[in-house]
Amino acid sequence: MSSTPPLHGTTVICARYDGKVAIAGDGQITLGSTIVKANSRKIRKVGGGIAIAGFAGATADALTLFERLEGKLEKYPMQIKRAAVEMAKDWRTDRYLRKLEAMMVVADKQVDLLISGNGDVVESEDGLLAIGSGGAFALAAARAFRVESDLEPEALARKSVEIAAGICIYTNEQISIETL
Repeated sequence: MSSTPPLHGTTVICARYDGKVAIAGDGQITLGSTIVKANSRKIRKVGGGIAIAGFAGATADALTLFERLEGKLEKYPMQIKRAAVEMAKDWRTDRYLRKLEAMMVVADKQVDLLISGNGDVVESEDGLLAIGSGGAFALAAARAFRVESDLEPEALARKSVEIAAGICIYTNEQISIETL
């Protein structure tokens, strides 16, 4: 049986190019088939503002992971890859953390990474990463927008989540965005 967390509940996308990076996410939190909050912020600056991160999955689990990431960034300042790898190792091997059901996207001015509880730390090959139930829709939209327009990363990320919100029932248009 796979330990991959369920990927429902949100849409988060990271868009990077021309020296700029943005992470956008919707604000909907669901419990089963019920919307319990529509304006949650799933995106935040971390590491004293040197990076941004977003999560998909269980909210309490994601908050725990934000704290862990902050701790790793304190231990390895300005080394987002090392902090992400160290966090992923802890996440995979710690008995408590192993049960967390969430995924993260984190980016600084040089790199963007997807981090999972399976120990995955994946860098994008095209400057685009997406997670959550609407992630594939947002990623497809972002790739199309990138080819067909000259949108800045912030606008591209926003439009991509808007597209996902029109398709994914676990995604809404209450979008929050952080940029570097």
